[in-house]
Amino acid sequence: MDIPEANHSTFLRWQDDLLLVPVRVFPRSSRNDLAIEADGLRARLAAPPVDGAANEALIALLAGRLRLPKRFVRVVRGATSRQKVVEIAGLSAEEFWRRLGS
Repeated sequence: MDIPEANHSTFLRWQDDLLLVPVRVFPRSSRNDLAIEADGLRARLAAPPVDGAANEALIALLAGRLRLPKRFVRVVRGATSRQKVVEIAGLSAEEFWRRLGS
């Protein structure tokens, strides 16, 4: 995944030792994938937006990509929206970018 050095940290926020990341979700995609945009992450998810399936798929995708337990990742805003804010525990911003890029 190509990480744009100039813009990559502008959308990350800290709150109570937790990293807040805006994510735009595209459910019912052909595959699960993450992309970095200027205003946040873009997540393409194969899961439909029904009964929280897309939220669970997003959590699993981020936790897997960041090599974290799923309990360290949760949707804190936008549970029923395409625009979400995900809270990530246990990572600094530098470590977030390092793991996301590898």
